[in-house]
Amino acid sequence: MNTVKLTPELRDRTFRWIADDVDADTRAELQQVLARAMGGEADALAELEDRMAGPLEFGTAGMRGPVRAGPNGMNTAVVVRTTAGVARWLVEDGRDGGTVVIGRDARHGSGKFATAAAEVLTAAGFDVRMLPGPLPTPVLAFAVKRFAAVAGIQITASHNPPADNGYKLYDSTAVQIVPPSDARIEAAIAAAPGAVSVPREQGYRTFGDEVLNEYLGKVAALPRGPERELRVAATALHGVGAGPLEAALSRAGFTDVHFVAEQAEPDPDFPTVSFPNPEEPGATDLLLELAEAKDADLAIALDPDADRCALGVRDRDGSWRMLRGDETGVLLGSHVLETGSAPDPLVATTIVSSSMLAEIAKAHGARYRETFTGFKWLARAGDGLVFAYEEALGLCVNPDFVRDKDGIAAATLACGLAASLKAAGKSLVDSLDELAVRHGVYLTDQISVRVTDLSRIGAVMAELRAAPPSSLAGLEVSTEDLLPEADVLRLRGEGLRVIVRPSGTEPKLKAYLEIAEPVADAEALADARRRAADRLAALRSDLSPLLGA
Repeated sequence: MNTVKLTPELRDRTFRWIADDVDADTRAELQQVLARAMGGEADALAELEDRMAGPLEFGTAGMRGPVRAGPNGMNTAVVVRTTAGVARWLVEDGRDGGTVVIGRDARHGSGKFATAAAEVLTAAGFDVRMLPGPLPTPVLAFAVKRFAAVAGIQITASHNPPADNGYKLYDSTAVQIVPPSDARIEAAIAAAPGAVSVPREQGYRTFGDEVLNEYLGKVAALPRGPERELRVAATALHGVGAGPLEAALSRAGFTDVHFVAEQAEPDPDFPTVSFPNPEEPGATDLLLELAEAKDADLAIALDPDADRCALGVRDRDGSWRMLRGDETGVLLGSHVLETGSAPDPLVATTIVSSSMLAEIAKAHGARYRETFTGFKWLARAGDGLVFAYEEALGLCVNPDFVRDKDGIAAATLACGLAASLKAAGKSLVDSLDELAVRHGVYLTDQISVRVTDLSRIGAVMAELRAAPPSSLAGLEVSTEDLLPEADVLRLRGEGLRVIVRPSGTEPKLKAYLEIAEPVADAEALADARRRAADRLAALRSDLSPLLGA
């Protein structure tokens, strides 16, 4: 075995962290890694350096990381110091003594992390109210608005791998935080004392079922139209969404609902999926098998914290497939505008989503806005917001009471749309065809390059900025650099758009591709789709080498 030398600085920093840790298990865990590193084990030293390389970055999406000891992981000590920073930020903003709502999912450590956060805020003088168990993130977002809280904290890593957990923060607007709050909180965390020195008190209150029941009642009222004949196959992907989704659909009148049994109960190990994300290949295989077996009309997949929703449909050849996020977005956006009565409505999506929503909004005389990626921006798109979506399966169909993406609400509204179409002898596929004939074919795709060396992402972005392509897929393109507002490059040509940016949550470089093709009439739709598909393939072929894909 190769031997390596542990520096005194790393050794002493590790000892200090262990002394300040408040959890006996993580103290012992880090002590074992340190002991192995002191014994000269190269693997242990590399692991120790990684664990001590923190702290976890706190940004507008909060923070996420592996559940493990050390500052570069999710553990009680990190949560205590993070919450001390959040408390200081709230006090500096004059919100001391206000209500803070705390929720959690069912991942490893979520219960104790939520309790630790509640105890820190209680000791800091806040009126802390805890949700009664593992619940979807939209329920927490609802509670923050419902109780006019000064902040809300959800312990969740959403659709990250099983080893991870995270910390998501909402401000007094019941929306995820935006700059400069993130930088102020990160500075307050850095200034916080060791976890053992942060005061903690019990005495916070825990809600009963009233918050969930009120939320479910509002979701159940979302479907527009009386039709309820619909057979649904659904999965929660081992997350916390099955019970709330079944209850919401039942209250709304949809009772023919069948869940993937192997994935219905919360399980932090996510045993049937490699990545518990409906977008990942294979994640919805069991769902589509169930939909076929039950001869369902609609398939629904929630991510583990139930803030995202994916829809599955039977295609024209009889096979089942999952809709892309953009397909679901334009279907529900059009449905909201067609059936809504709000004066001067606003719909919004992000710069990486399909441009079709803009055409739909124009046809309905509605306002349309694009924002940077993330619901922290979408939820702030403007007054009169009735619908917002992002292509990564995030849908807000209920901004009146949840100012964030909400998979439960989106699924319930989608059931109403599917039932109305079924009663008329149509399907969601038919509706997509009708939208294409009216507004044109908009095909989207994504190139995602996962890296092990994060510096590679910055290098590729720098190379593209220095020498952007002059043509793609046989068309001249212009390049727009969105720095300093965002690390984004936008390339445009006639009927072509590409957005390139680093992922905000994963070690990936992402490119979002779109091709638009006009459609003369229903008979010309198939040819228009073929032309668009050929152009999209050419675009992908030209762009992939530039990204190192």
